Amino acid sequence: MSQPVIVVTGANGQLGQELRVLAASFPDFTFIFTTHQNMPVNDEAAVQKLFAEHKPAYCINCAAYTAVDKAESEQEAAFSVNAEGTRILAAACKTYKTRFIHISTDYVFNGQSPVPYKEEAHTDPVNLYGASKLKGEQLCVATDPSAIIIRTAWVYSSFGKNFVKTMMKLMQDRPAINVVSDQVGAPTYAADLAGCIMHIITRSQLSAADWVSGIYHYSNQGRISWYDFAVAIKELTDSPCVVNPIPTEQYPTPAKRPAFSLLDTTKLQQTFRCTIPDWKESLQKCINLL
Repeated sequence: MSQPVIVVTGANGQLGQELRVLAASFPDFTFIFTTHQNMPVNDEAAVQKLFAEHKPAYCINCAAYTAVDKAESEQEAAFSVNAEGTRILAAACKTYKTRFIHISTDYVFNGQSPVPYKEEAHTDPVNLYGASKLKGEQLCVATDPSAIIIRTAWVYSSFGKNFVKTMMKLMQDRPAINVVSDQVGAPTYAADLAGCIMHIITRSQLSAADWVSGIYHYSNQGRISWYDFAVAIKELTDSPCVVNPIPTEQYPTPAKRPAFSLLDTTKLQQTFRCTIPDWKESLQKCINLL
């Protein structure tokens, strides 16, 4: 019997690259990693061709247009990948009975909540990137109701561009930096999320009843601001750089950012028996790799 195939889209992104690393630990699966170059998710013919050829058992959609500020002026490009691309993949998954895991974002919320966001909380994106990701979620649910959607926040990794690597570079180059202190959330180490996704997949391989469709939240445990995050990076790298807290209005960006991004991860932990590490413990692991 041939091995179950897992297609990972957006394989050059942070989560995609962490899944590449993990693939070696899961020899019972055949992994196919696709990128925007060899299979754009918004190209229906390319997606159909790959699914017809490989008939994957699972598809993990890490592909996304993630340039939050650029999305304000490139609305069509953001919606083409984040909304239409998700619909195309969901349709292929439904046709080929492929189990679909789609990655979404805390940016579907407006950041006004006094408590961590539960999955059923009211969505109300404050920027075009968030709006495009929300549309993707809606099309995913409408097209393939058996899909699992995982919203995550503040993703970083030893791969790609992210806050941790940017801070480490700035702390080497400058005596002092300013970091926003009034946006609150919890970071997500992409390696942890990749591990959780593979945990969900391996459980469902053993028992079909363990595949529970719906929307879930994943980020590391804890609650911090971007400033707190930067201070922790400074401490873990023994940097002499001074980190100054500033309010959001002192750091204007084309796209508005939600002030509160904390996600309630209870549902995911209870449904899939997935333990989520504390943010600082994971940050230490990532910095050790860097």
